[in-house]
Amino acid sequence: MTTTDPRTGAPADAPADVPTTEIMPAPPPRQLPPPRILYPDPPEMPRNLHSRTLDDKASMIGAGIGSLGLAWLIAERIVPVHGLLGFIPLWFVLYLFLYGCVSAVGNDRVFVMDRLVSAAVHAGAFLVGLILLGAVVFVFVKGAPALRHLNFYTDTMSGVRPQDPLNHGGIRHAVVGSLIEVGIAIAITLPLGVGAAVYMTEVGGRLARMVRTVVEAMTALPSIVAGLFIYTVLIVYTGFPRSGLAAALAISVMMLPIIARAADVVLRVVPGGLREAGYALGATQWRVVWHVVLPTARPGLATALILGIARGVGETSPVLLTSGAAVFQVIDPTAGDMNSLPLFIYFAVRSGVPNYVTRGYGAAAVLLFVVLALFIIARRIARQRGGRP
Repeated sequence: MTTTDPRTGAPADAPADVPTTEIMPAPPPRQLPPPRILYPDPPEMPRNLHSRTLDDKASMIGAGIGSLGLAWLIAERIVPVHGLLGFIPLWFVLYLFLYGCVSAVGNDRVFVMDRLVSAAVHAGAFLVGLILLGAVVFVFVKGAPALRHLNFYTDTMSGVRPQDPLNHGGIRHAVVGSLIEVGIAIAITLPLGVGAAVYMTEVGGRLARMVRTVVEAMTALPSIVAGLFIYTVLIVYTGFPRSGLAAALAISVMMLPIIARAADVVLRVVPGGLREAGYALGATQWRVVWHVVLPTARPGLATALILGIARGVGETSPVLLTSGAAVFQVIDPTAGDMNSLPLFIYFAVRSGVPNYVTRGYGAAAVLLFVVLALFIIARRIARQRGGRP
């Protein structure tokens, strides 16, 4: 009978070198440390530098009043300063100094510099707006005696002497002349300007870069140079008389770079995916430009045209050299002298006759109103194109 070892369960007479299997108890489960709860740092809130607290408003008001008194004291008692042109810069420098000193109390350097730069920028914008508003108000006030008469818009100066009262004569011939000259200039510059923009944007190449350089250089072309060019080429060499057509050609030289440059910028904004979709459908480059690119950029092209008109309608130097100053109505642009609003203003203000000078300011007010209306329309079209109300 074979006995077994009670510890291992193996036979008691088994050889010693036979390995036996020993069942070990399972180790206890390892205790993991409790998870660490990480609390992220709160995001750093950006400092609102555009809001104005009560302390900041009080600092601005106090610095303004203190600098005004200090500027008056310096101008009247220490260093004599005559006129507003000397007093206003002195006051503004003192205002920035006092405002910076007050803002430095309890604030860091970044905050103080932001407030000083903001004050300088706002002051510059306010000064420019004030100058423009002053010019507009000055022109309208000086021309108000003529603007209140209906005949000023419906009559011409035919048979009217410069010293006649304001209820005689008007600027109808100058307004019609300006419309005819600008209309001819539009008919010339619109296809040329848009065509140049299409060539620079859609065709490209080495010659396109040269065309873009010439267009950008012509944007800063002085108006007197354009007038001299047309006067020399058309009137001196060919013997063509001074007329509305010659003035329109000179105006078109000024309008062309404006329209071409603005149209080039607009066509660059058209998404390239629209062109690629047209090419994928098998359309040629000309069809893609005509049916896809130009209709998409139509609002921007209208803005470019309006900006060009606003530039050309107020030019005086080109029409002064190429167009005569008729006092009666002229419809045919090739028939001879044709007056325009800039030319009428120039001769009226230079006359020295009070009533004629008043008519000149009235014509300037009409021209200024037309230019402002054109710029407002251009801004409105640009906003609609950008999707903003």
